[in-house]
Amino acid sequence: QVQVEESGGGLVQPGGSLRLSCAVSGRIFSINRMGWYRQAPGKERELVASITAAGTINLADSVKGRFTISREYAKNGKNTAYLQMNSLKPEDTAVYYCNALITLQSYWGQGTQVTVSS
Repeated sequence: QVQVEESGGGLVQPGGSLRLSCAVSGRIFSINRMGWYRQAPGKERELVASITAAGTINLADSVKGRFTISREYAKNGKNTAYLQMNSLKPEDTAVYYCNALITLQSYWGQGTQVTVSS
């Protein structure tokens, strides 16, 4: 059984920063890719950032220069992906979801709310 758990969301003022964490645990042989998606009210879910097992990073144009994604492996088998979000804008407000692609099967977390407002 695979578990995907996000944390780190909250309310922040425009120009502020937040760091989201995504912990993936369970019976995992290897994770092909970990990614962050977001969905704002009335909009479709969109890819924000992803990182492959080889370290290849993909960032949405709207967040380039402001967001970064990283990944670490723990000896206890837990894989964690981080989304560092700087210079946040009101349009970054959304529910952020973590996704793990494991041997071509996709696993999602429950999501964490990020609200950027003064």
